[in-house]
Amino acid sequence: MNKSERILSLDIFRGLTVILMILVNNPGTWSAIYPPFQHAQWHGCTPTDLVFPFFLFIVGVSISFSMSKVKNNPIKRPTAMRKALWRGAKLIGIGLFLGLFPFFNFAEMRIPGVLQRIGVVFIITSALFLYADRKTMLATLICLLVIYWLVMTIVPVPGVGVPNLDDPNAVLSAYIDQLLLKGHMWSGTKTWDPEGVFTTIPAIGTAILGLFSGEIVKKYKGNEVVKRLTVWGIVGVVIGQLWGIVFPINKSLWTSSYVLYTGGLGAITLGLSYYIFDYKKKGRDHVLIPRAFGLNPMAAYVLAEMIARLIGVISIGDTTIKGHIFSLISINAFPIEANSLLFAISYVTLIGIPILILYRKNIVIKV
Repeated sequence: MNKSERILSLDIFRGLTVILMILVNNPGTWSAIYPPFQHAQWHGCTPTDLVFPFFLFIVGVSISFSMSKVKNNPIKRPTAMRKALWRGAKLIGIGLFLGLFPFFNFAEMRIPGVLQRIGVVFIITSALFLYADRKTMLATLICLLVIYWLVMTIVPVPGVGVPNLDDPNAVLSAYIDQLLLKGHMWSGTKTWDPEGVFTTIPAIGTAILGLFSGEIVKKYKGNEVVKRLTVWGIVGVVIGQLWGIVFPINKSLWTSSYVLYTGGLGAITLGLSYYIFDYKKKGRDHVLIPRAFGLNPMAAYVLAEMIARLIGVISIGDTTIKGHIFSLISINAFPIEANSLLFAISYVTLIGIPILILYRKNIVIKV
């Protein structure tokens, strides 16, 4: 996105999302976490379950800005698409690297992951934006969500039979993960992956919703942007909730209802942020930290992941570095959940130091 086209609200939205992701990924102990900072056990959606779809939603918004000038230029489109392919490939590569770090055990490496999904979605959504008109994008969104719903609820699962959405191992997406990724899935399950192959398809829909929201921000001005984003967001939330009656809102399955529900909340959040920071121009002097994270999200995420892995495996005496730090900062008068959250906040603060330095030096690390 060009500097002249940059909207403060999007940077802040992105920055707050990155901060929340680091916060929920790094509690002092996984055995003591306040409910809002946990993922839903299966069906449902907590604030933590909004982080990843918000990222993909923001990817779509960003694409609508950064590629708008070449969309209607047949000569420049192929170059833009090649750049998108290369950028997506780099995201996938970084994701694979983080999955291997620090032991680099290729025999059991996890192939799917957060950055891998973002890379795939970025490539496909970029192609759709560059080569399709609005009606085609809308038709693609509807087809993705409806077909995914029908396949996941009607098509028999080999070895299981009728799909059971209440059982993580009795759905088609789990069967496909086992077929294609056996031995290379998330260690927390080993039989299915929350960023698996089939569930990545509806995730494209989340980015498409971001495309439409970005178009609203570009096309309209002032309060009209806020109204349209809010109305569209409410519609998405309501339809998502209603659809959730028959196709439950579920992050791990990335259900169609989850796409609409979280996409609607993403539009409302973007509209609220736009209203405060770009329309009313309030609080601009108090958003240094989220803006810094928003301008260097990849640097913040990768740094947070690498340090977390290192302090979680390097031992000093009978515990890890993380364990020692957690003990040192814990306050006896606090419940363990509060100390766990205190550690997470401290970790975000630590990551914020180099990110603020980059911001002060006007350095943006791009992928």
